Amino acid sequence: MPKKHRATHGVFGAPGTKVAGVWQVTHRMRRGRPIFAPNPMLMTPAFESLNLSAPLLNALRDLGLTHPTPIQQRAFPVIMSGRDVIGIAQTGTGKTYAYLLPILRQLAFSKQKDPRVLIVVPTRELAIQVAAEIEKLTAYMTVRTMAVYGGVNINTQKLAVQAGLDIVVSTPGRLLDLVLSRYMLLSSVRTLVIDEVDEMLNLGFRVQLTGLLDRLPRRRQNLLFSATMTEDVDDLIEIFFNGPVTIEVTRMGTPLEKIRQSAYRVPNFYTKLNLLEHLLATDDTMSKVLIFCGSKRMADRVQEHLGEVFPKQFSVIHSNKSQNFRINAVQQFQDGALRGLITTDLLARGLDVTDVTHVINLDTPDTPEAYIHRIGRTGRADSEGAAVTFVTEAESPAVAEIETLMGKAIPMLPLPDDLVISDELISEENQSEPMTNYLPSPSLSQSQGAFHEKKAKNKKVNLGNRRINKKKRKYSKPIKKAPRKKGK
Repeated sequence: MPKKHRATHGVFGAPGTKVAGVWQVTHRMRRGRPIFAPNPMLMTPAFESLNLSAPLLNALRDLGLTHPTPIQQRAFPVIMSGRDVIGIAQTGTGKTYAYLLPILRQLAFSKQKDPRVLIVVPTRELAIQVAAEIEKLTAYMTVRTMAVYGGVNINTQKLAVQAGLDIVVSTPGRLLDLVLSRYMLLSSVRTLVIDEVDEMLNLGFRVQLTGLLDRLPRRRQNLLFSATMTEDVDDLIEIFFNGPVTIEVTRMGTPLEKIRQSAYRVPNFYTKLNLLEHLLATDDTMSKVLIFCGSKRMADRVQEHLGEVFPKQFSVIHSNKSQNFRINAVQQFQDGALRGLITTDLLARGLDVTDVTHVINLDTPDTPEAYIHRIGRTGRADSEGAAVTFVTEAESPAVAEIETLMGKAIPMLPLPDDLVISDELISEENQSEPMTNYLPSPSLSQSQGAFHEKKAKNKKVNLGNRRINKKKRKYSKPIKKAPRKKGK
């Protein structure tokens, strides 16, 4: 198992000193790790100042990018030095390019088949997105890249892996399948990137993720990027990372200032549907809307309702939908063929669609981190966005936690005068007592212990073939078929 983290000193200086004129160590600490924050005296330079190769500069020029974002600027020299890095920045600030640019700058041409860079992401959509960004950046380079994820034929992926890859972008489950089947070897991996690790843990990928980390070479560079951090992630870092440098561009949990946040207090689900329909019908600025629901069942209900009111304008995406359906729906939403997408937290991390005008939280998320990632789907790059949250009385404590994390209150708006307030409740709201996933066990006085008398229906004796036994009772012996005559 790799060594645990060490104090961050040496070439990067002691806390409070400026480092390479780019970022400086602050007095803030997280689990004993100093946090490197932006140097306020630094002006954002062009990409040419980052010592990028000509192929990367040409690719960035084709994409219309001239200046790095703060997280890209701060992370580049640290990653180039070979240190483990933890990058914390707002959603939509260019975290993907923050680790891709230095990785591609150092990736030399090689004919070896085993991957040298491994990027682990929580969702299939994010894997497809990251792989597509690599393809854009390597337009003038020879780099073999593939997105590996579940929901599609694994045999096709096995053939591609055996042909040879330089960079693999994958979800934890499918990646571990390929590793355990010996189709992919991790012995050549020199750089590991974990994108949105807290979402992986929330989705139940802890066993797969730790299994992969245990199988990777000990001498490697670890990079972790996210907009939020949790205690579980900190525990993972302490075990598997080696003296990581934390680069925090903005305070963790701070949403983009370009996102206008608001909320409505509503009594129940059907009133939420009425309010959603009212806003979509009266607000012409809601031209590209992302609607988040707390469950797949809720998302299907919303789709059924909006499909009747706004035919062919909305589609629904969740884990029960096929991968091809999900890819096509996202592409239609990106192209403007759909006005909106209805989804669960599945797309809170795996969607990078430009010009999303509004994010609507039909259900208040259970965790503040999920809220930050949801609303981060709008207001990306240089565009502005809006986030609207529908809050019931039961969801008020969750809103308080969100406001505590952000350090600001979410403005509450009055309900429209002509809004229809429904008295009808869905099954989840009509429960007087919380449901449990288990049946109550009998008391000790009612228990019969481990050994008890069988019930009458379980006392039957297996008498074998019933047809043969009937004939035996009728003819005193079973009737046997005459042997077949052998052919001449």
